[in-house]
Formats: sequence, structure tokens, C-alpha cells
Amino acid sequence: MINFFNIVREIILPIFIIIAMGYTLQKKFHMNVPTLAKINMFFLVPAFIFVKLYSTELSFQLFGFVLLFFIIIILILYVISILAAKLLGLQKGEKITFSNSAIFFNSGNYGVPVNDLVFKGDPFAMSIQVIVLTLQNILIFSYGVFSLQSIKIGKLKAMLGYMKMPVLYAMLTGILLNYLSVPIPSFVWVPVNYIADAMIGIALFTLGAQVAEINFKAGLTKVYWSLFFRLLAGPAIALGMIFLFNIEGILAQALFIASSMPTSVNSAIIAEEYNNYPGFAAQIVLFSTIFSSITVSIMIYLARILF
Repeated sequence: MINFFNIVREIILPIFIIIAMGYTLQKKFHMNVPTLAKINMFFLVPAFIFVKLYSTELSFQLFGFVLLFFIIIILILYVISILAAKLLGLQKGEKITFSNSAIFFNSGNYGVPVNDLVFKGDPFAMSIQVIVLTLQNILIFSYGVFSLQSIKIGKLKAMLGYMKMPVLYAMLTGILLNYLSVPIPSFVWVPVNYIADAMIGIALFTLGAQVAEINFKAGLTKVYWSLFFRLLAGPAIALGMIFLFNIEGILAQALFIASSMPTSVNSAIIAEEYNNYPGFAAQIVLFSTIFSSITVSIMIYLARILF
């Protein structure tokens, strides 16, 4: 019970305060939400990814194992969510948003603080979370962007369009400079860090602004199914893999908890940027975050008694 209230107070409440600010200001000032999405996509997110990839020390053996674990979960979730989308009779664009809600989870502004709270700053546990965060960022801003663009402009044009995205070059540059241990001068590193630090707050603020424009009277059945896949099916798959691979201790706990995070805010950001059912995507993120206050607490409890 103590853990539950700590998570609500330290993680959930700060997140919803920022979302509420975005919601309130959007209702009052009627801001341009697509412009907010562009600020995230082309300014804040590239800096955030570059900083994380450049500054994190990663073990290649651990990275390889987490990568394999991550790929298996994503593939299983993708297949079953696409099948469910077809059974629900969703349109092509809706199917993409629906499946994205299952495979894109909030490993950054939600997963990192949860990991820090649960493991009390343990560097090994945090390194696992950072790897998952890195893989999620790569997935969202590669496949996620490509899948949404390809709906309207075709796969070839989508690929060419993605090649123009600053996120791609931020990822490649961060990895390369990290691997080669290239020092970055302070007049570059300081402003990049300032920009990266703003990403979480502005992303949640943008989500609040998106939520202010949503009509919640229809389509909630689709949202509830997406919550099932992200908040329950994801951790269930992870649990099965942990037992299958005989993973134990902090590694098992960190992977299991990381798999239980709600749908990523960035999934709503890219849906807004490419105008692919942004209201549907924002609904999923909002309700996923709300219900995760219960499900994540349960998963933390299970992680401690099972592993």
C-alpha cells in the first residue's frame, strides 16, 4: 500500500499536473496543437534522444539481451493488436494508431522515474531502463513515423520523408559520438541539454492540449481494448518470457516493470503531426496513463514477490 501511494504521489500526480495545465490553457487560449506537435518532433525530441544516447554507458552484452527481449515482446504485441484491430473493424489509419498504442510505451518520463523509485537509484536497474528507453525512441521515430506517413503518401515517399527527419540524425550522431568517445564542447552541450530537459514537460503539455479538443462520447470500446493490450497483455508476455528464459533478480524485475508502462506520449505526438486519428491516439494515452496508476502498482508488487 505504501508503494502504491508513493507512485501516485511521486509519479502520477506530477504527470497529471502538467497535462492539466495543457488542458486548461488550450481551453482558454485555443492554441495551435499541430504547431506544438512540430515543436516536439523537430526541436525537443531530437535533442532528448541525442543527449540520452550520447551520455549513457551501456554494456553491449546487456544491450543485446534486452534488445532480443524487446523485439520478441514488440512482435507479439504487434501481431495480436493488428488481429484485434481487424476484428474490431478499424479503418487502415485507425489500425496503425491502435497497434502503435500497444507497442509504444512510456519508457521515459514515466518509466525512468518509476524505475528510480522502485530500485532506489540502482545503476544496473537504471541501465536496463535506459536501454528500453533507447529502443523505444528508435522504434517510435523510425517505424512509428514511417507507418503513419506511408498511409497517405506511400512507402517510398514515406521512407524519403523519414530520411529528412532530424530525429534520425540525432540518433545516429549520439550513438556514433558515444562509441568513439568524442568530447562535445560546452557551448554545444549546454544548450542541447537545456532543450532536452524541456521535452518531457512540453510533451505532456501538448498531450493536455490534445485532450482538450477530444470528444469522449464515442469510440471508447476501441480505447479499452488498446488499454488491455498495453497495460495487461504486455506485462503478461514479458512474464512468460522471463520464466521461459529463467531470468531472475533485478534484471527480471526491471524488464517486467518496464513492460507495464502506459502508452507513450510520443505516439500521440506523431499522430498529431501526421494527422492520423490524433484524437483517438490522445484518448488512448490519457486513459492508459490514468489506469496505469493501478496496473503499474500491481506489477511492481508482483515483481517483488515473483522474482
